[in-house]
Amino acid sequence: MAENGLLELTGTVEHVVYHNDKNQYTVLEMAAGEERVTVVGAFPFVSEGEELQVYGAWDTHPSFGEQFKATAFERARPATAAAMLKYLSSGAVKGIGPATARRIVEVFGEKALEVIEQEPERLTQVKGITEEKARAMGEELRRVFGIRELMAYLSAYGVRPEEAVLVWKAYGPDSLSCIQEDPYRLCEEGVGISFDIADSIAESMEKPRDDLGRVQAGVLFVLRHNLLNGHTCLPWDKLCPAAAHMLGVEVDLAQDAVYTLCESLATRCENFDGKDFIFLDKQHLSESYIAARMKAMLRMPPKALKGAALQIATIERSRGIRYAEKQKEAIRAAMEKGVLILTGGPGTGKTTTLNAIIHILKISGEKVLLAAPTGRAAKRMSELTGEEAKTIHRMLQVDWDEQDNPVFTRNERNPLDCDCLVVDELSMVDAYVFESLLRALPLSCRLILVGDSDQLPSVGAGNVLGDLIASELFPTVQLKEIFRQSMESLIVTNAHRIVKGELPELSRRDSDFFFMPREDGGEAQKLIVSLCAQRLPKSYGFSSLSDIQVLCPGRKGELGTVELNKLLREAVNPPQKGKTEAKINGQLYRLGDKVMQVKNDYNLPWVREDGTSGEGVFNGDMGVITEIDRPGAAIRVQIDDKEVLYDFEHAANELEPAYAVTVHKSQGNEFTAVVIPVLDPPGQLRYRNLLYTGVTRAKQLLILVGRRATIAAMIENDRKTRRYTGLGRFLAREEEAL
Repeated sequence: MAENGLLELTGTVEHVVYHNDKNQYTVLEMAAGEERVTVVGAFPFVSEGEELQVYGAWDTHPSFGEQFKATAFERARPATAAAMLKYLSSGAVKGIGPATARRIVEVFGEKALEVIEQEPERLTQVKGITEEKARAMGEELRRVFGIRELMAYLSAYGVRPEEAVLVWKAYGPDSLSCIQEDPYRLCEEGVGISFDIADSIAESMEKPRDDLGRVQAGVLFVLRHNLLNGHTCLPWDKLCPAAAHMLGVEVDLAQDAVYTLCESLATRCENFDGKDFIFLDKQHLSESYIAARMKAMLRMPPKALKGAALQIATIERSRGIRYAEKQKEAIRAAMEKGVLILTGGPGTGKTTTLNAIIHILKISGEKVLLAAPTGRAAKRMSELTGEEAKTIHRMLQVDWDEQDNPVFTRNERNPLDCDCLVVDELSMVDAYVFESLLRALPLSCRLILVGDSDQLPSVGAGNVLGDLIASELFPTVQLKEIFRQSMESLIVTNAHRIVKGELPELSRRDSDFFFMPREDGGEAQKLIVSLCAQRLPKSYGFSSLSDIQVLCPGRKGELGTVELNKLLREAVNPPQKGKTEAKINGQLYRLGDKVMQVKNDYNLPWVREDGTSGEGVFNGDMGVITEIDRPGAAIRVQIDDKEVLYDFEHAANELEPAYAVTVHKSQGNEFTAVVIPVLDPPGQLRYRNLLYTGVTRAKQLLILVGRRATIAAMIENDRKTRRYTGLGRFLAREEEAL
C-alpha cells in the first residue's frame, strides 16, 4: 500500500476519542513509536489496546491541528499481556470488564486471547466465571475477530468497512467461508456488493469464467440492474445475450443458467403471447399479487352509496359551482364502484372532483384516508383537500426485520383502518409499493387512484398506473376539459398542447410561460444562472432556494445537473468566511446548500420542531443544509418540517446538490418557478412525456431555454418510456380465468 503513494503508520490504539456506529467514522489516539498521534478514518469495531497498521496521509484540521487521515488499515491481535489487558478492559468483548480482564490475564498471560477463543472452558479457572459465561465469552471473541478477519479479507478487493458490515449481517460468523465457497453471494439483495468485486474474488480463486454459478450470478445481476431502468422483467431473447456479453461467455451458457435459475425458483418464467419473460421472484410476486387483488376488488365491491345525483346537486348549490359531466361521472363511480381511476392533466378539475368525492364519502359515514408517494405530494394534497394526507411509507408504518431490511407493519394481518383509500400521484408509485399498499387494504375498502397518465412513470420498477388503465378493466374517468380560470394560464394550455403533439405557444411575453432562445451551451448556462440568482428574484420576489427550480432532461453535459449545480451553487450560495464546507468523496457540501435525497433510507431518523420524531427519508425529498459539523462528521438538513442528521458517509451516498435536478427526480413535486434547458439533450431524452412532466411541475412561472427545434423534436417523439412489465398481462390472464 505504501508503494501507491500512501504513508504507513504502525502503533497501538491508546484511546478512542470518537466513534460513529453508522458510518464507522472514528477519531483515535495511537502510540506510534515514541509519538502519540491522532488518526481519523473509518475503523469498525476498533478497541483500545489493538495494534494497527494504518495507511493514508497527514492532514491539518483547521480546529484540531495535525492528524493522520487513514484511507485503509490492517489490524493485528494484541501480542503482549499488557496489550491484551488494555484490549479486554476496553469492553471490546461483551461480558468482559476491567476487573475480569485483569483476572484472566493474570491466569493466562499472553495466551489469554487464545484460551478465550479456542478453549473457553478453561476460563472457569478464573474466579467468578461460570461455564455459561465462559462459552459466551468465547463466542463473542470469535464473533469480534470473525468480522475483523472478514474486513481484512474484503478490503484487499476494495470493499469498504461499512459494506463488509452488511455482509456480516447477512451471513454472520460463516461470512468468510460463504464468500470463499461462492463469491457471488456478495451480489445478493440486501448485500449489494458490485458484481465486478465478486468477479475479482472469484478470479483470484481461479474459478473458471464459464462456471455455472458465475453465469447465474451474472444473469441475476442483469435483472437487478434493469430494475433501475424500471423493468420488472426482461424478454428471454434480450436477457440471455445481454448477460452473455457482460460475462464474456457464449449465449447458450446464459440460457442454461436461466433454465437452472427458473428450476430453483430464483427467477420466474412467464409466457406472454408466445414469448418468454424472466422475472426476479420478488417482482413476479408483486405484479401477480396486484393483478389478483385488483380483480378481487372488482368481484367483491363495497356496498354502493345511493343518491349520487342528489348529493352532487346539493354540493353545487352550497358551493356555487357546476360540475362538468365527466366530473359527475367520476363522483358517481366513486360512490357506486369499489375502484376508480381518476386521471387528467393540469386545470381539468381533478382536485375539485376529488374534494367532492371525499366530502360525500365522509358525510355518508365512511372513514377516508389520503396518501401520496412523497412528502411534498402529501403536503400539497393536504393543502388542496383540507384533509390530512400521509406519505405511503408513513401510512404503512415501516419497520425492520431480523436482517435489517425494511418491512411494512400494515399488511393483511394488520390492515389500515379505513373504508376508502385515496392515492394521489399514482404515476410515481412502483409495483412493490403498490403491492404493499394493497396488502394493507381492508376487505371491501374503496380505492380511488388519482394521477396523470401522460407523466413519466415511476422511478422504481413497474408501470402501475399505465398498466391498470391499459387493461380497461377498472372504472376510469379521464378529465380533458380545461376550466375557464385555468385557460388563463399558458402553462396549462401549453401543457395540453404538448400532450396533443402540438407545438406550445412560444412567442407570448404577457403570461406565465416563456421561451428564451439560445444556440450556445455556454450562453444558455449564463442565462439560467442569471435567471435563478438575479433576474427572477428581482422581478418576481422569488427565493432562489425555495421557489425556483432548474429541471434538466439529464445529468451530463453543459446543461446537465452536474455542471449546472456547480455554477448555480457559486451564484446562489457563494463561499463566505464562517460558512462551513465539507468535501466528501469528491462532492462539496456547503452550509445553506439546497440538496436532494436520492435513495430511500428507511433507517434515517428525523425530528420536527414540535418534538415528534420518526425514521425514513425518501428518494426525491429536498431540503437545505443548516449545519455542517466537521469534527463530528455530520451534516444537518431541514427537509420540509423535519430536521435530519446525516453522518458524512450517508451524506456522500444519499445527498446531491439540488439547485438543478432531473425531470425524473422532480416527479411528485411542484415549484413556484421552473427553468428547463432544452438546447441539445441526448437523443434518448428527447421525448414528449419528459417535456410534459417538466412543464407541469411549474405553478406560477415556466421558462424554456434553448432551441425551438429541440422542443419540436421532443413533442414529435411520442414514444413512452418503454418498460417491460407483467402487470398488464397478469390482469388479462386473470380476466380470461373468470
